[in-house]
Amino acid sequence: MNDIVTRYLDTWNATGEELTELLAKHWSDDCVYVDPLAEVQGRDAVGATIQAVRAQFPGFVFTPVGTADTHHQQARFQWGLGPAGEEPVIIGFDVVVIDADQRIRDVRGFLDKMPA
Repeated sequence: MNDIVTRYLDTWNATGEELTELLAKHWSDDCVYVDPLAEVQGRDAVGATIQAVRAQFPGFVFTPVGTADTHHQQARFQWGLGPAGEEPVIIGFDVVVIDADQRIRDVRGFLDKMPA
């Protein structure tokens, strides 16, 4: 189950064709993503959301913060967003639910730390 966090963060760090491939491989057709700034459904909409975030924070990478807590078909974990190898500028907390095929079906995100 901890692999889901890696797949999730890999998707958020991907661009171009790699992003499209990761979405197709690891996200369900009818996936839902909700955080304080976005509420979207479907791979295309999730991909557009990821692209918008990456455009807003060029050169930043998503990294795990701490360890994931998992049970059944869900994981909750913190992530950081910042320049590679540096302290994250933004920290968030997500809950990811996977479907029977081990694909990301539902994400509920929260922002814990934002720059002033």
